[in-house]
Amino acid sequence: MPSKLWPYLTPGISDELFERLPGIPLSKREIRLLLIAQLRIQPNSVLWDIGAGTGTIPVEVGLLCPHGRIIAVERDEEVANLIRRNCDRFEVKNVEVVEGSAPECLSHLPHPPHRVCIEGGRPIKTILQEVWQYLLPQGRVVATASNLETLYAVSQSFAQLQARNVEVVQSAVNRLESRGFSQSFAAVDPIFILSGEKLD
Repeated sequence: MPSKLWPYLTPGISDELFERLPGIPLSKREIRLLLIAQLRIQPNSVLWDIGAGTGTIPVEVGLLCPHGRIIAVERDEEVANLIRRNCDRFEVKNVEVVEGSAPECLSHLPHPPHRVCIEGGRPIKTILQEVWQYLLPQGRVVATASNLETLYAVSQSFAQLQARNVEVVQSAVNRLESRGFSQSFAAVDPIFILSGEKLD
């Protein structure tokens, strides 16, 4: 459902349209598109976004699925308020922001999820194991990894949890940038996107 700030049906909101805070990560537009594709959201899906940061995924999914429910988990109060402001900017009404640290807060979240996006959290293996308990059958988990240690930890956790249909994608995105009188391509930091399903 389009908003005044993003009056389009397609996802891929320009990065500069989001309000930001120094040092708080923002999922770049192209990475966001890959994440959303891997989530395979359905019209009435419940999505948990753990480590929601700036709130780009909740905003995009909220606009795409106005009848779905998005629970954005963020431990820092200031960052949680940033997510709320970005939801207000884009007139998104179906996002609930929960202030808390994963995995401790997960047992208190409303509505078991059909989809889970994990964009942060150092105890990634513990978070994944806890998430798996609440994930509904046929549910999907999508997690990002910016280094080999996290990539290994998520892969190992999926194996231990007997996740099915596991996929791993590494982004390779370059953007055209103007520098003085010339234009050149600058790489967006590559990231691994891992997804797996719970079949029972």
